[in-house]
Amino acid sequence: MDNLPLKRAYLLLEPGPVVLLATASGGERNLMTLSWHMVMDFTPRFAFVTGDWNHSWRALVRERDCVIAVPGIDLARKVVAIGACSGADTDKFKRFRLTPLPAARVRAPLVGECLANIECRVVDHVRRHDLFVVEAVRAWVEPRRRERRTFHAVGDGTFIADGRRFSLRELMRAKLPPGV
Repeated sequence: MDNLPLKRAYLLLEPGPVVLLATASGGERNLMTLSWHMVMDFTPRFAFVTGDWNHSWRALVRERDCVIAVPGIDLARKVVAIGACSGADTDKFKRFRLTPLPAARVRAPLVGECLANIECRVVDHVRRHDLFVVEAVRAWVEPRRRERRTFHAVGDGTFIADGRRFSLRELMRAKLPPGV
């Protein structure tokens, strides 16, 4: 094996699809691109990190809710561009021609063009790490979308698209012999 510098170790653990995080506060709505997040349990609870350098951070702290929107790969260019500008001076819904839809249980909007949207409430904010733990309160899917593939950030501006889906459920319940 070759040595990998520790500062690049994060490239080995890709957490899940790139998502958009929608917030709303004081009559303003915002979107941020988020690739560092995780599923915490089946409640369902999720976690992600962002800091006070990010315009969405203030809305998360103030309003304690958000929407995690899951875009398809057809939105990849927009999603990456959303992450390259600030909601402090840009209405990202307008600039990127995305449709804010009213959520049922939170102030933050759904993103109409996404595959799915998860309305969430902040249940914990670990300030030392700016880790936000959120609990889903409602989830939505858009079954009419043709493009169903998501995409994943692997670092350095590169991405991987979902491919073929397969199931190994039978192995999860089976008693496996040693070494399998």
